[in-house]
Amino acid sequence: MPHGSLSIPARLCLLAWDPTGAEAADAAHLVRAGALAELARRGLLTDEDGIATPVDMDSLTGDAPLDGLLELVRESRPHPWRAWVPLHARVTADAVREQLTAEGWLRAEKKRVLGVFPSVEHVLERTDAVETLREEARQVWEGVAQVSGASGADAAVVALAVAGGVRGVVGDGGREGRRERYRARVEELVGLSGESWVLGELVAALGAELRVTGADRSGR
Repeated sequence: MPHGSLSIPARLCLLAWDPTGAEAADAAHLVRAGALAELARRGLLTDEDGIATPVDMDSLTGDAPLDGLLELVRESRPHPWRAWVPLHARVTADAVREQLTAEGWLRAEKKRVLGVFPSVEHVLERTDAVETLREEARQVWEGVAQVSGASGADAAVVALAVAGGVRGVVGDGGREGRRERYRARVEELVGLSGESWVLGELVAALGAELRVTGADRSGR
C-alpha cells in the first residue's frame, strides 16, 4: 500500500473519508480502535485478563496520536479493550486528523458558520493516493494481496474497516445477504493480524456500534 509510515488509525481515517474529498463521516470509534490495535501491535499495550494494560510507564512511539492515547490509558483506571473504543474517542480522532493535515494528506480550509462564526473544514488533499489505498484494501479483503505478503497491519486495517462500516473496502454490494461470508473473512483477517484476541475484541466493539447506529462510512 502507498501508505509509507502511516499508522493503522491514520490509514483507517483516510479509508473512511468521503471519496469526493469532503469532510469524512464521523469515524472516531473506528480511528480509536485502530490506535488500540497499533499500540498492541507495537507491544506497548498488552492484554491482562481482558484489560488493555500498558507494558511500562515510559515507552513512547514518537507518533503524537498514539502517544496521547498511551498516556490516557496509563493515567486512567483499567478498562477492557471494548470500553476503550468509545471512551474519549474524539481526542484520538482529532489528533489523527491534525497529523494527516500536517503531513499533507488533508487540507484545512477556513470558513464561517452562518456567515459569522469562524470554523475549519478539512478536505482530502491526496485523493489519488487514498483511492489507491482503497484499492489495495479491497485486494486484501478479497485475498488477492495474500500472494504478495499482506502484512499483519494490513489485515488489521481491513478487518477493522469492514467491521466499522467502511463500505468502499468491500465494493458496492454491501453486507446484505452476505453476512456469514463477510463474518468468516473478517475472522480470517483477525487471525492473520498477529494480535488476534485483541483485534477480535476491537472488531466486536465496532460491529456492535454498527448494529446500533447503522453507520455507513465512505465508499458510496
